[in-house]
Amino acid sequence: MDERLLLTLLQKNARTKITDLAAALDESKDNIVNKLTELEQKKVICGYHTIVNWDKTNTDIVTALIQINANPEREYGYDRIAGHIYKFDEVDTMYLLSGEFEFVAIVKGKTMQEVAHFVASKLACLNGVTGTTTFFVLKQYKNNGVVLIEDEDGKDSRLVVTP
Repeated sequence: MDERLLLTLLQKNARTKITDLAAALDESKDNIVNKLTELEQKKVICGYHTIVNWDKTNTDIVTALIQINANPEREYGYDRIAGHIYKFDEVDTMYLLSGEFEFVAIVKGKTMQEVAHFVASKLACLNGVTGTTTFFVLKQYKNNGVVLIEDEDGKDSRLVVTP
């Protein structure tokens, strides 16, 4: 079975029916179900998510990207400090990076003040954190490959590129 194709199909649409996956991969439904169960148990598939354009709802959600500087710990490197950070409910996503700062965390809250309070009272005062820089998301254009806005005329206005 082409595991990579299976994962790609699910990543594009987690609601794809088992019968459609089986047809696309030329496999039986039982083989697909068994493979999905295996991938879930191995934590290759970590969840099935929906992309929501919160700007089109009456829900107040503030998203911030927070650059975090930290000192590595002997024998643990950055992993232990990362564990302290990503366990906070406010932290939606977190990455270890190369460059001028060690981590970037995507944090969600109801208001800018709530996010600022999280940074000041929980994040910045952690042992090992040496600095933070917060960027508030003002508008979301694309999320996980999905374009969330339309151009003014509702059409794709990219320039046509010819060889």
